[in-house]
Amino acid sequence: MDPERPVCRKRIAMLASGRGSNFQAVIDAIAAGEIPAICVGLVTDNPQAYAIERARVAGIPVTVVEYARFPSKAAYEEALLAAMRGCRADLFVLAGYMRILGHAIVHEFSGRMMNIHPALLPSFTGLHAQRQAVECGVKVSGCTVHLVDEGMDTGPIVVQRCVPVLPDDDESALADRILTEEHKALPLAVKLFCEDRLEVAGRRVRVR
Repeated sequence: MDPERPVCRKRIAMLASGRGSNFQAVIDAIAAGEIPAICVGLVTDNPQAYAIERARVAGIPVTVVEYARFPSKAAYEEALLAAMRGCRADLFVLAGYMRILGHAIVHEFSGRMMNIHPALLPSFTGLHAQRQAVECGVKVSGCTVHLVDEGMDTGPIVVQRCVPVLPDDDESALADRILTEEHKALPLAVKLFCEDRLEVAGRRVRVR
């Protein structure tokens, strides 16, 4: 980027359901000045998620939309959509958010949501991607950051990083190796978005 050009910081919000290590990687990169953005909120479906503590330490507002408190998936999705609208974010980052987003949310924020998945898509979509990779005997695995569409891990690919699958790997060992790369891939993808360097044409994402 041009060092003399004023930096316009994007507003990003994160969705997470668990420990939030990828959430931490992104907010650390923002704090270090590597991403021209501010994190304006964390939205979680899990009131016990450790990501909440990470947000508290960083001074980031938290909205809990607990799935179990709603009578139906439709009611939950309506509340989640309202919470997301309230963030007024330029980009929503799914960092270990463990629910598939419904049509209304995907439609409203099309092109403005990213997800991190622990496999080299389009292989091994869905849950337990690392276990799938070990059981299939692949020699290389990794992680993918992709834009979110209405499919399961089917959106246009932004960034991928690879790791070897070792002969004695189990699901846990491979997951740990992939997670290290996730912590690099997701901040990079967010940085590219925030620098307006992504061009999407169909299923292809070009980095300017």
